[in-house]
Amino acid sequence: MRQPPKLLHPPQRWTFSMVIGIGLFLFTLIALVSPAQAAPAYQEDKPSNDFCLACHQEKGLDKSIGKETLPVTINPIEFGLSVHAEENIACVDCHTNISDYPHPDVKVKTIRDFSLELYTSCKECHEDQYELTQDSVHQRAFDEGNINAAICTDCHNPHTQTRLTGQQSGELTPAARLHIPGACAQCHSTVYDQYKDSVHGTALTEENNVDVPTCIDCHGVHNIQSPTTVTFRNSTPGLCAKCHTDPDIMDKYGISTHVLDTYVADFHGSTVKLFEEQYPDQPTNKPVCTDCHGIHDIVKVNDPEAGIALRENLLAKCQRCHPDATANFPGAWMSHYAASPTENPLVYYVNLFYKFFIPAVLGGMTLFVITDIYRRIVNRRKEGKHK
Repeated sequence: MRQPPKLLHPPQRWTFSMVIGIGLFLFTLIALVSPAQAAPAYQEDKPSNDFCLACHQEKGLDKSIGKETLPVTINPIEFGLSVHAEENIACVDCHTNISDYPHPDVKVKTIRDFSLELYTSCKECHEDQYELTQDSVHQRAFDEGNINAAICTDCHNPHTQTRLTGQQSGELTPAARLHIPGACAQCHSTVYDQYKDSVHGTALTEENNVDVPTCIDCHGVHNIQSPTTVTFRNSTPGLCAKCHTDPDIMDKYGISTHVLDTYVADFHGSTVKLFEEQYPDQPTNKPVCTDCHGIHDIVKVNDPEAGIALRENLLAKCQRCHPDATANFPGAWMSHYAASPTENPLVYYVNLFYKFFIPAVLGGMTLFVITDIYRRIVNRRKEGKHK
């Protein structure tokens, strides 16, 4: 008797279908719950950042360039928090010569040359800022042969740089202000050491007070000019006045906002102001703010060691230009405070007297001249009638 054909055992057929079904279910679940992990390796015909980070997130990943070793590990969390990741900038948007793996050979022999090859790509998105750097003291130093002069990536790490300005306001954020001196310190460490111990630096670095000036408030950002020029020195009073005449800032700390007015009113300030306006590139030996208060090492005026509110400290400053100055010499200066009943009362009341006396004298003389003319006209008319 013929035997019926053998059929696949039902449990085996069910197990095969189950495996297929479970696989499809898990794939769908992963795609729905974790879409970022399911992103394609290539997006818009270029490698995605996930594709690059698959290798570059490995710790201890290095690249030999000549005799130097360049770490090429990228922290995916730090990069994810960067402004470039936020703006969906792809790795290959900056590394334009890389489109696949293995990467092309690096031709340069030093890490610095590697940076110099890449940094010009910043211009593609930041053309305005890049053009400003072309007129900076850094660019001039670079053009003169100093390859270590600052370039974009020395100040802005492209893999970790967070947003610096508010998306709505366009103003520098408080968090960004706190980190500016540290960025400049990479090259200007000696200046930074002076700044961090100054009245401005202490308030910023220890108290997180963003009212005080940082490096860019005095020197600019991308078009930084040399602070050693005559023009820069002559413009110093106006530079300091940007903060010190602002009542919104100064009133918080009980600081006079008359600093510029009182400075310009005396012989020193009026001369410097004249040079700034008429001869900005001509030197003057008259003091500007930094000659008396310091530059990066400014201290409080009541500091016992260097504060110029103390007569002996002020005398030492005066003697730099007036070597024969005696102990009473600083007494002729009223500081930056306008005369009032409490500050320099004698000067205040003398000024007050002349405010009334001078108009009264001039007004009386004017009245006398007018009445005299009137009387002469009247007299001439009377004489004419008698004739």
